[in-house]
Amino acid sequence: MAKVLIIKLGYSETLDSEISTTTSLGDVLRTTAVLHQFKDDDVTWLVDKKAYLLLENNPYIKRILIYDIDSVLQLQSERYDTVINFEKVPGICALADRINAWRRFGFRFDEMRGEAQSYDGAEMVYKICTNTGLKKTNKKYWQQTLVEMVGGKWEGQEYILGYKPRSEVKFDVGLNWAVGSKWPNKAWPKAYWEGLEGLINKDYTCSWQQGLEDIRQYIDWIHSCKLLVTTDSLGLHIALALKKNVVILYGPTHSGETYLYGLGKELFPEVDYDCMPCLQPECTQEKYCMLFISPERVKTEIDKALSPGVAKLGALKN
Repeated sequence: MAKVLIIKLGYSETLDSEISTTTSLGDVLRTTAVLHQFKDDDVTWLVDKKAYLLLENNPYIKRILIYDIDSVLQLQSERYDTVINFEKVPGICALADRINAWRRFGFRFDEMRGEAQSYDGAEMVYKICTNTGLKKTNKKYWQQTLVEMVGGKWEGQEYILGYKPRSEVKFDVGLNWAVGSKWPNKAWPKAYWEGLEGLINKDYTCSWQQGLEDIRQYIDWIHSCKLLVTTDSLGLHIALALKKNVVILYGPTHSGETYLYGLGKELFPEVDYDCMPCLQPECTQEKYCMLFISPERVKTEIDKALSPGVAKLGALKN
């Protein structure tokens, strides 16, 4: 049994250039796809405290350490067979390099330039992070890239969520309308959500997003819905982990990066913008692209997904 350390706080999304201290919970959850590679090993995961509950009780993680001065000092005195660093924050890279291990994956610290660099298996990932054009044309799924970064073979590895929902399925459709502060232009207008509710109310039971201040309540709410209408957000990844059907509204982000496990139907703006996907958190157009996804189109996909005999949205995908 090998001793493995995974460093994924959520400060820098693995395939994006931005570095932030705003924790990306969705990026932490989708990184759990790599745990299949180490299911028989002794795995420690270093994470930001805001993402802890996404990893709690995960059957493939033996120990979870919250990132603070105590865990930093402790890790520098421990020894591992493998250290995997998915963070591009220079200080985190420097920490990862100082931990005693004979094998390393992911990102490292460049001592001459004081910035993140990559180990051999992550060279293409680092290029994608620093080249917007390359990122737009990237054909590999995000989960696939993570698995291959640690020497694994992509076989559709699923997310692993430790928390077991306590809710029962009560609603046909969940409206996952809110987006995080990092990407405001992912949002579908509130008036469109209200319009969609009006269209589906006569045919389906419907529930608006709940549990925004409590991750357990949020997971319970998603589990209570048969289908989730969502933007590219944490809710999407939780729904996939729970094996829920999803209708996803894409605009500024790259839809091809997320493997949907046969559970998703993607909708894109019907507008001739050369910039899509712009991969930018703010829009420069007079009307941002998400305005060009109509509630009527979303209602059509909900009808298809919830029609009798349709088990998965993947069967509807062209």
